[in-house]
Amino acid sequence: MTAMPFAGHARPVRAVAAELVRRGHDVRVYTGRSYVDMFEQVGARGIPWQVAPDLDERDLAATFPRMRGKKGFRQVLVNLEDLFVGTAPAQCADLLAAYDDEPWDLLAGDPMALGTRFAAEHLGSRWASVSPIAVWLPGEGIPPTGLGLTPGRGPLGRLRDAALGAASGAGTAVLTRRYQRTRRRAGLRRDHETFATMWYSPQLVVAAGSPGLDYPRADLPGHVRFVGDLTDDGAPAPAAVLPDWWDDVVRGSVPVVHVTQGTANVDPRDLILPALEALAEADVLVVVGLGHRTDPLPGPLPANARVAPMVPYAELLPRTSVMITNGGYGGVLQALRHDIPLIVAGGDLDKPEVAARIGWHGAGINLRTGTPHAAAIAAAYRAIDTEPSYRATAARLGAELRSLGGTRAAADLLESHLP
Repeated sequence: MTAMPFAGHARPVRAVAAELVRRGHDVRVYTGRSYVDMFEQVGARGIPWQVAPDLDERDLAATFPRMRGKKGFRQVLVNLEDLFVGTAPAQCADLLAAYDDEPWDLLAGDPMALGTRFAAEHLGSRWASVSPIAVWLPGEGIPPTGLGLTPGRGPLGRLRDAALGAASGAGTAVLTRRYQRTRRRAGLRRDHETFATMWYSPQLVVAAGSPGLDYPRADLPGHVRFVGDLTDDGAPAPAAVLPDWWDDVVRGSVPVVHVTQGTANVDPRDLILPALEALAEADVLVVVGLGHRTDPLPGPLPANARVAPMVPYAELLPRTSVMITNGGYGGVLQALRHDIPLIVAGGDLDKPEVAARIGWHGAGINLRTGTPHAAAIAAAYRAIDTEPSYRATAARLGAELRSLGGTRAAADLLESHLP
């Protein structure tokens, strides 16, 4: 298996690896050095990046200097060019060396670890994608991915989506060309993949999420199989380290609102501080997970706020009424699996697409920006608190996610793909 060395990628892949190990399979995982131990804790064997430039997700600019100071579209572009596409030939070299050392029967890869595709093609190896990120491929009747748009209505709306789809293809042509040049560097011939499809195995895609979370479509390829939430591996969890204020959550009588800004963009002024301001006078308990990269928050906290670097979701989410999030896909799936409606401030990367779908389905509110004002957050919370349909839709999507089988279904599909 392969996993990009990011928490939101490695943890779902680890859950699938753990299930495969429980079934008696010999699992090796190629990932960054900082995540090797995490895989070995569940019985897999870690293979660290060697030729590929190892990285620290907390400081990507140290390895990829062009990322320094980048946000929004510029961050997306540099991420794709330097990190995800640029490291693929070196990942491929590492994987080919691992195969020479000990051949595998099946290669199951994180789609953003593009070296997986390159190695599989070199070897003629059977391979599958195990995607912790949303698999939202272009299709008929839906807007192109990346713009955070919802499907147009009526003839004019369909015309808009078709025109935007054509323009999007032209706009991502530069990245497709970069991909083709990178293939040549890796010793591979040109193929017919586009920027939208080059990440995924044409044989099998095991995808986190559910069909119901995407826009309605009838053209999803049959080899794309949704399996729900991949963060729940079914293994006994280690005892959680709970904050000293945890009794306020357990014994409180007011709704719990969880605020998370993820681990990539960590300026608390983007979402955390406006959310605290928005809910400072509300009759709720606000629980903020900062992540390990965010500095302590400035100034005194509102009386109804509790803050910790990390908050154990297994204990928190069953007690959570609403989640305010930057739209990280794994966190959104976990919230929905617990029937929690969402307020989403999706700023960049795939997050505007997550926010758009949550808003379009009615499982929460799309704030349409990654840096919302406190007034917008307060209004969104009042709407969710007073309109039962948001919670009902979140519960409907949650039931679908739970029904798809999670890591067990993922392992079933990978086993069925073995030679």
